[in-house]
Amino acid sequence: MALSLDILAELAEIAAGSELQRARETRDAATRHAQGSYEALFGDQEHPFALDERFIVAAKVAKWHEANDLAAHYASFGLADPTSARLTPALEFARLLTFSPVEATPQALKTLTAAGWNKESIVTLAQLVAFVSFQSRLLAGLRLLNGKPVSASEKPVVAGIWHTTPTTQTGKPAPVQFTQQELGWETWIAAKPLAEFTAAEQAILAKFGHSDSDYFRLLGRNLPVLEQRTLTDKGIFYTLGGLPRAERELAATVTSKINGCIYCASVHARKTSQLSKDDNAVETLLAVQPGEILSAGQSARWQAEIDAAAALSVTPPALTTQHLEKLKEQDLDTLQQLDLLQSAAFFAWANRLMLTLGEPWLP
Repeated sequence: MALSLDILAELAEIAAGSELQRARETRDAATRHAQGSYEALFGDQEHPFALDERFIVAAKVAKWHEANDLAAHYASFGLADPTSARLTPALEFARLLTFSPVEATPQALKTLTAAGWNKESIVTLAQLVAFVSFQSRLLAGLRLLNGKPVSASEKPVVAGIWHTTPTTQTGKPAPVQFTQQELGWETWIAAKPLAEFTAAEQAILAKFGHSDSDYFRLLGRNLPVLEQRTLTDKGIFYTLGGLPRAERELAATVTSKINGCIYCASVHARKTSQLSKDDNAVETLLAVQPGEILSAGQSARWQAEIDAAAALSVTPPALTTQHLEKLKEQDLDTLQQLDLLQSAAFFAWANRLMLTLGEPWLP
């Protein structure tokens, strides 16, 4: 099975030599490792999460995002029986992650375990659903940047709900409001002990500074996917030029508000505040209540960026050419718009892992 073709460039119909292609080449690391994540998830034929099962989950998730061409791409490889005792709970889990990850509980993971899913397969399933959520959004953004049509969603673009239970599953105090405070995070299934990684695998974790992180050692149960995901993250957020870093962090915070991910928002709101030097604007964003518009009270530039990031973050995405026109009015060129959309799309991936594999706690 050939996966080496740049699937996003193909489905977004990006022409060689176009301004959008040049922007993606400028963001070479993000482009390569988004493709590398796709190849890591769908190229391993030996994984206990069978390849035909992976394709049917991916096709369903893409369809739920109204990314019909992407869904057809995954379906073209051949699909497993969706009604099997093993796949039924996996597709229920995929639907939960797609539409309402904030409603996930440890019971969903227990249901998978009871259906024969081991820890490695559960992590790969979560990564796959979260990745296709990212991929579908990025495809929509690329097509709009390329002047191509996308499905028009009428999903309301407003702040989502979040957890308000004051304790975690293990009895630790839990945050019940969005905050810039540093938080802890605990897993609902066991992280892989560092001693169980080979020396080469430990070196990969160490390279990214994640040897002591339960979150990364949990995701390390599929290390090739984790490595490509981490490199995609760095390619989107830590590259020079284009959109100021503070505004990329702003997009991550907005997506986290849409999805109700208090932990991710705490990290990236703090970075937005530090880099923008506008703590009041960040606090205004964090204070937005469920069902309210996220851009209220912000500067014209931040309003345009927040509205675009939020529209890309709902399911199915509601981003339109009008959002991009507003960005252009604020002098965002193609590269800067790409940076914004990639930042928001990536946190569709990140939030879905943080919300469904564990939960934050207050130190």
